[in-house]
Amino acid sequence: MSMYQVKPVCGGDMKVDLPTCMYTLPNVHAQRGGGCGDHALQNGETDPALKALEARQDEIMRKLYELKAAVDGLAKTVTTPDADLDATTLSQSPAADAFTGTADLDSLLGKDLGALRDIVINANPASPPLSLLVLHGLLCQRYRVLSSVHVHSSVSSVPPQLLSCLGPRHTESYTRHRFQLGFTLIWKDVPKLQMKFNTQSMCPIEGEANVARFLFRLLAADPQDAVTATQVDSWVDTAMFQLAEGGSKERTAVLRSLNSALGRSPWLLGQELTLADIVCACCLLRAGQAASAPANVQRWLQSCRNLGHFDCVYPLLQ
Repeated sequence: MSMYQVKPVCGGDMKVDLPTCMYTLPNVHAQRGGGCGDHALQNGETDPALKALEARQDEIMRKLYELKAAVDGLAKTVTTPDADLDATTLSQSPAADAFTGTADLDSLLGKDLGALRDIVINANPASPPLSLLVLHGLLCQRYRVLSSVHVHSSVSSVPPQLLSCLGPRHTESYTRHRFQLGFTLIWKDVPKLQMKFNTQSMCPIEGEANVARFLFRLLAADPQDAVTATQVDSWVDTAMFQLAEGGSKERTAVLRSLNSALGRSPWLLGQELTLADIVCACCLLRAGQAASAPANVQRWLQSCRNLGHFDCVYPLLQ
């Protein structure tokens, strides 16, 4: 028996309509006029509003690439303080057409959209890197190179010929997007030459020989034969450790080896100029051994000079 008994307040046959959705909206597909069909054009023509939207998107993408180039340049100035790069000289306009040799740089260094590939070298003015100056000239013949020379505060004074060793300042130096490579030489009081290329993904390269190998590979002129490549490295090390840094006995031994090799071929490794010829010739000239060199070496040095690649070296030897 229940405690309380209540009569029903409504009839048992009452029906309640429950909703089937939370919100109801008119059917837009059933409407006629004012829909998307009114904007369709005949004969495959594109809606002017769509064209304007595409142009706006292209403009936004262009500005994004410029912004990326500016950020990459600023990152290099922050992580590479010795570069002394001016952020105001970064690209302010759309990227120019590709120059000859871009594909080679992309295959060697990887694609880098927007940012200029900067090579920054710190060198002591007491020992100018002659071989790198020769390689700079060869790079200028293959690529569009933005060259600049700076003096670090650790150096009190630099001879005028060192300030102009990379040639006259380019007339378009304010438009970085027109160049493929940036070559910045900083005269600084450092014990060993140092090169900084990509501070984000690679460590600095030290030593003139190692930097020369890096720059020569940008010319895509490295020998494909492993034996020849090993011989090139051997001559480069011999030039740096014995001609440039060795004593009189070591230099005499190297001169004999050079004279013997050049008696069999016009260049050290055959019929073509290689990195071995460039480095050995520059070390020989810097050591002051050119005048007393054997006959084959004298002929070889004259052949190097006749090529014109060493014209930037001789003013620094005076």
